[in-house]
Amino acid sequence: MENLHLQPQAVFDHFLQICRIPHGSKNESEISEFLQNFGKELGYETIADSVGNVLVKKPAYPGFEDRKTIILQSHMDMVCDKRPDVDHDFTIDPIKPYVDGEWLKAQGTTLGADNGIGVAAAMAVLADKNLKHGPVNCLFTIDEETGLTGAEALSPELLQGDILVNLDSEDEGEIFIGCAGGVCNYAEFKHVRTRISGDMFYMKVDINSLTGGHSGDDISKGRANANKLLSRFLLQVSQKYEFYLCEISGGSLHNAIPRDASAVFAVQSADKEAVRVDFNVFAAQVQDEYSATEPNMKFTLQSTDPVNNVIDPVVAKNLLCSLHAVFNGVFAMSQDVPGLVETSSNLASVKRTSENTITVTTSQRSSIESARDNVSSAVRTAFELGGATVTTKGQYPGWKPNMKSEILKVACDTYKQLFGEDAKIKAIHAGLECGLFLEKAPHLDMISFGPTMRGVHSPDERLDIASTGRWWQHLQLLLENAPVK
Repeated sequence: MENLHLQPQAVFDHFLQICRIPHGSKNESEISEFLQNFGKELGYETIADSVGNVLVKKPAYPGFEDRKTIILQSHMDMVCDKRPDVDHDFTIDPIKPYVDGEWLKAQGTTLGADNGIGVAAAMAVLADKNLKHGPVNCLFTIDEETGLTGAEALSPELLQGDILVNLDSEDEGEIFIGCAGGVCNYAEFKHVRTRISGDMFYMKVDINSLTGGHSGDDISKGRANANKLLSRFLLQVSQKYEFYLCEISGGSLHNAIPRDASAVFAVQSADKEAVRVDFNVFAAQVQDEYSATEPNMKFTLQSTDPVNNVIDPVVAKNLLCSLHAVFNGVFAMSQDVPGLVETSSNLASVKRTSENTITVTTSQRSSIESARDNVSSAVRTAFELGGATVTTKGQYPGWKPNMKSEILKVACDTYKQLFGEDAKIKAIHAGLECGLFLEKAPHLDMISFGPTMRGVHSPDERLDIASTGRWWQHLQLLLENAPVK
């Protein structure tokens, strides 16, 4: 990693440091301690709260004491995902970045540029003694990716400032002024395991190598959901043949479109060849349906060892029917902002969570709270009709756009000054911590911006190197032109 020689060096040197430290969601203690030590070694007031959020306060550059205080905010956790064939333990192994043309990627895993590059930029601001700016507070939060728990637990006392600049957006040249709120539903299918008899043949089906992506940013791009495809095929088989479901799993993260799913099932031996034919037809149909968005998808059906017992057939049928019926994808587009997804749902994961429990995780997003609750209720109802016990939790608010924002004007003016063109002003369907910050500190003037990233929340995550340089230039000039108190 030391030999990548990336520019801007001030940012990338810190990012490569972060890559060496395990910092997956719920595992931020080491990165939190690292950031605390970083602030203290620079001689700045450094505060850590009880959950691990960190605030580092840098005084104004001489002559800039009259500027409004800017909070630079980023989250320290990353989504941990890898290709099935990659041996990587996110709790101990470092991320291994490499340069591929114009992009920075990781070897078989998520890169963690979401939001490690934001953390790195804030560190670069703290470390630069010559950077002109008013008072700057760098706020690093934990656990953004799995529930925004760091932002939720944050004391309003750590939000002392006039302006908050969130560094967690993914398109350079775009300034975000609003985001979606969200909620998660967890459906538990309780069952007993039963034995079956007769001349049965056991099969394992795998659907993998889908494009995946962020369940907010990428939900409108027409990508396939591995869990939906798997349940679709299994339901077809169950409707034609004597069928027993043994195991099922797919997806891993509530905020990622599932790329992989698999199941083990049994049919009568006399039906095995017919099932293979049906599978080949199904695979061809799906590949045709998603030819534009899923060029690398793979379908595999093979024999496997017999299983001692199977999932109660009634529960298995209810599970498959619920998975097939539950809404997934774009529920509604914004009536106010052209091209913006207003409301969506993601069938995120299907996992065995105990010997007799299969848990299905879904996430719903919307920029309108009532619409969020409506689609959440629709999802909940689909699973309850299938006999599941459903728990709804993790609600977080959206962030309503403010076109009269003072810092928005500064951001737009400085961008045009640097690059000779207008920045795009947008709202984002992804969830940001900004809505929670506004609940705690309604006075905050707020924007979000960042460098260009693609494939976030997947092993295809990549960071545009050149855009990082432009974004860093923009951040520096924005700080220099912070509004006067």
